[in-house]
Amino acid sequence: MTLLVAAVVGFAGVAIGAFGAHALSLEGYHRAVFETGARYHLIHALALLVVGVLAQRRPARSLRLAAWAFGVGVLVFSGTLYLLAALDLRWLGAITPLGGVSLLVGWGALAAYGWRQRR
Repeated sequence: MTLLVAAVVGFAGVAIGAFGAHALSLEGYHRAVFETGARYHLIHALALLVVGVLAQRRPARSLRLAAWAFGVGVLVFSGTLYLLAALDLRWLGAITPLGGVSLLVGWGALAAYGWRQRR
């Protein structure tokens, strides 16, 4: 299932990035915010892909946690940045760090998996 989610997240990242680049007339601050959202979106689509491949080889709770955390993190972190940039909803900037924390949890869970695999 994680591979499917990774593919959907990656597809959405490309589509949203293209929409932002070609259909929206973003400049300056708003463009930079949108691009940050798209960059983190695509990076974490790849992270989800790696987690999915690892989980197929050797399932683990830490990988399930990483997958969930990356998925929620992309939705909250990138999603709030997209909305902030496109609709100028600056209050969303207060929610964005929660997505960032979720992404960090994902990386921490992936590190825990890697730590256990070294033995």
